[in-house]
Parts: sequence; structure tokens; C-alpha cells
Amino acid sequence: MKLTIVQNSLLWEQASENRARFAEILAPLAGRTDLVVLPEMFTTGFSMNAGQLAEPMEGPTVAWMQEQASRLDAALAGSFICRENDRYYNRLVFMRPGGQFDFYDKKHLFSLAEEHIFFSAGNKQLVVEWRGWRIRPLVCYDLRFPVWSATQGFSAAEKAAAESREQAMMRDETSLLLYVANWPARRSHHWRSLLTARAVENQAFVAGVNIVGKDGNGLEYTGHSSIIDYSGQPIAEISGAEGVFTAELSLEDMRQYRRQLPFLPDGDLFQLR
Repeated sequence: MKLTIVQNSLLWEQASENRARFAEILAPLAGRTDLVVLPEMFTTGFSMNAGQLAEPMEGPTVAWMQEQASRLDAALAGSFICRENDRYYNRLVFMRPGGQFDFYDKKHLFSLAEEHIFFSAGNKQLVVEWRGWRIRPLVCYDLRFPVWSATQGFSAAEKAAAESREQAMMRDETSLLLYVANWPARRSHHWRSLLTARAVENQAFVAGVNIVGKDGNGLEYTGHSSIIDYSGQPIAEISGAEGVFTAELSLEDMRQYRRQLPFLPDGDLFQLR
């Protein structure tokens, strides 16, 4: 699979302008990639002004993502401020060509910025299947919580049905973890370290997409958007500037690595609440 990460600065709370800028960046990628990943809240920046900025799923951002995915003949992922049933969500949309999509609502809200006051938390994990890959989309602060990111979580019913521990542990072949973020420069070491940790512990590819520049709150961002392989080795990192990078990932290489180093069956079975 060809995976593209897009690291950019964002115009603060200017949704239509940000969509236009990203459309220009994405245009040359048409027919040249399978999946494009944009940052967290890519239309507005990490704003708590949810009441003024939120859109319904029938709004312009989802329509724009549908248009872009069809033009690219690729899936497109990124989060925006969504309004649904009088609540606000930091919602990641995974859009496919043709307009079919899945979405994930950020589970771990960043209380340091009072995100939990303005937004509602999601409570469901999402795994999407795309061109033979199983992909787990996540949002920013989720990165700090390894259990939520783990590819080996099972329900009680699944545990009971498993014929063996090994069968249970290997059933979920999630092959790519996606993290979209607005992760400030002052904690960039955490970002880079945790992305690598999630790759190593899950023996899965990891892509983390961040922003650069300064936001409306005066916070600095230096990017370090990355693609990391299943052994924790970096494939690419975009540091300190806007940029686009496409890498070709091998599902068979990941499977072979898991067979050679079968650590996952030695992990713990657990049930998320």
C-alpha cells in the first residue's frame, strides 16, 4: 500500500481556506497513492470554539473529503469538529473513493486544554479495511494510552470462543495504526517516542501526522510527522516544515516479521470497558 502523510500549517479557525489549501496540496497525488492522512482538526486548528466551528456530517468538510477521495482514487483520513445531537466531537473520518466512510470519535480528550469541557468523548474503537489492510485510526492524545491503541483487545465472547490463546492473540491482524494530531513542540520528544513504542509493542506500521507553525493560542508546532515500521524503525520523518511524503508499505514483510518474532501470542488478553 502507498501511504501519504501531509504535514502543514493551519489557518486558525478558517475552515474554507484550509480546505482550499489542502486541495491544492493533494491534487498532484491523484492516482499515485492509496491512503492520504491529514492532521487533527485540519480545517480549524485545535480550537475549543466548538459552538461556532462545528459542522454536521452533511456539512462542507465531509462533502469536501468525498470529492477529494474520488479525485485521488484513494482513501482520505483526518479529523474535524463535528456537531451531532447537540454534542460536539473531535471526529476522524476515513473517507473512501465513491463516498463511503467510517468515523471515529476521539476517546481521550485533552483535559489540559479543557477539551473534555467542550467536546464529548467517543467510546468505540474503529478498525477499517482498505485494499487488504486493517487500519486503526486514532486521534492525538489517544497516543498516550497504549491499551486503547493495542491490537489485541477482545470481548468476553471472543475470548470464550477462542480455541487457544495463540488463536485469540493473532486473530486481529491490524497492520497500520494512524494518529492525527496537533502535538506541540514542547512535548515533541513524547510524540516521537510514543509513536515508536506503539509500533514496537503492536508489531504494526504506525503513521503519525502533526502540524507545523503557531496556532491561535500561540503554541508552537514542529511536526515530526512520521511513518514507522513494525520493528520500530523509521521509514520517514518530516521535521520543522510543511511537507508531503509517500511510502510504500509491505503487508507481507510485516507478516513475515511477526512469524519470525512471535511476541504477540505472549501478550495479555484483556477486555476494554
